[in-house]
Amino acid sequence: MAGRVDLDGNPIKPITICMIGAGGFIGSHLCEKLMSETPHKVLAVDVYSDKIKHLLEPATLAWADRIQFHRINIKNDSRLEGLIKMADLTINLAAICTPADYNTRPLDTIYSNFIDALPVVKYCSENGKRLIHFSTCEVYGKTIGAFLPKDSPLRQDPAYYVLKEDASPCIFGPIEKQRWSYACAKQLIERLVYAEGAENGLEFTIVRPFNWIGPRMDFIPGIDGPSEGVPRVLACFSNNLLRREPLKLVDGGESQRTFIYIKDAIEAVLLMIENPARANGHIFNVGNPNNEVTVRQLAEMMTQVYSKVSGESSIETPTIDVSSKEFYGEGYDDSDKRIPDMTIINKQLGWNPKTSLWDLLESTLTYQHRTYAEAVKQAMSKTTAN
Repeated sequence: MAGRVDLDGNPIKPITICMIGAGGFIGSHLCEKLMSETPHKVLAVDVYSDKIKHLLEPATLAWADRIQFHRINIKNDSRLEGLIKMADLTINLAAICTPADYNTRPLDTIYSNFIDALPVVKYCSENGKRLIHFSTCEVYGKTIGAFLPKDSPLRQDPAYYVLKEDASPCIFGPIEKQRWSYACAKQLIERLVYAEGAENGLEFTIVRPFNWIGPRMDFIPGIDGPSEGVPRVLACFSNNLLRREPLKLVDGGESQRTFIYIKDAIEAVLLMIENPARANGHIFNVGNPNNEVTVRQLAEMMTQVYSKVSGESSIETPTIDVSSKEFYGEGYDDSDKRIPDMTIINKQLGWNPKTSLWDLLESTLTYQHRTYAEAVKQAMSKTTAN
């Protein structure tokens, strides 16, 4: 760690980071990176610590004096401002970000992603603290290309579907399509952060993740999460594979997405943390445009990868089609494509993703098979017995 320098050759000084949502998927990987590769301190704020337990115990760990866990619900805890004041930088990862919830829990979704984030922005602004705020690629909504006729040659023109932080409009469906409650709340908090920067000098960076994938992401229903509820696509498919059930393709699985390995994405975040002069005032897409597939192609690839890592043959009917209404309930809507433009992050931080889709799926499914396969078998045998 000695002699670490930033992108401009300046020595990197150790800082204290207040990380809200440190116990989640992204937070756990970011904490690991900060503990193993940097001298920075982390005030880890969350209601759960399961995913970072290996970083907190035993007390003899090399970094034990550099990470503290604070069990705080940011909705209603007066200690939050004190922690933000103690830190040089606040990273806000807290959010409800499961698509199934946008329809069924729109109020919780809006409150969690807008109202609960307000104090964090306010405390950073009032106390002159830097903020890295995690948003989402959902803020782009639908692409312009989605509104072109199906046979239009313009659909092939990247200008109509590649998403640029400083140019692409944010296009949401009608109000009755409650799926956009999340995107709208996230867009409004982005606008507020940006306004605090413009009017009150808040030093901020906004991150827009495009489907970050890897070990510890999301939950496997009934194993490390609720039995009811629907996780995001990768965990849904993983759950089906572990249980030897067909993968459910919503509306034929025609939507296109790009996927990026969590470890690649965390490299980008570390560059933002340690290069404030290059990151402040910017919004960054963080994704991998080379890893684009339809959801149907993703299902086919995951089935192949899982056979390889588990040694089990595929089931006879690996996928089935379901309607979005049947799967998510009334009020669901979707975007057709989400491809990040990488110009700004490449120019400011010189960052590019490295890991192929096959490799990131192999890493994730190997972890899931090792971690969950036995637990899933036990859960299924109990269900059968009952």
